Amino acid sequence: MPSSVEDLPKRPPLIGALLRVPALAIHRKLIRDLRASGFDDLSPPHMSVIQYPGPDGCRPSALAERAAMSKQAMNQLLKTLEGMGYITRSSAPEDGGGTVVHFTDRGRAAYQKMADILLDVEREWAEELGQKRFDELKRLLGDLWDTPLIR
Repeated sequence: MPSSVEDLPKRPPLIGALLRVPALAIHRKLIRDLRASGFDDLSPPHMSVIQYPGPDGCRPSALAERAAMSKQAMNQLLKTLEGMGYITRSSAPEDGGGTVVHFTDRGRAAYQKMADILLDVEREWAEELGQKRFDELKRLLGDLWDTPLIR
């Protein structure tokens, strides 16, 4: 029985690490480039609200579920983002008075900047992997997008 992590056999990274490491690199780049573009108050936790497909028209509970966090934690993030001018919350009269979230102009501008940054990432990765291999990577990940495996 191994007594420490150093004693564990070395093996190739499993799928979790192979997906997590690039995702974390993307999050770091998003924050760095957003801050350099004038959105210097955003931090990694805010990405769970602002990330694709964005919060427009969503209930806080749906955003919490999407981000795999508690409703209380999501409401704290929403309160912070609302105070920073990225989102607004309003009643949804057609839904019995529940709350829905919408981007402000500043929030839409940050979301658009994120899209621009991600397009840059795609160009960089396609250059690194070759366009054909990058397209295949994207296609394979897209194939998983709507499967029960991702839920």
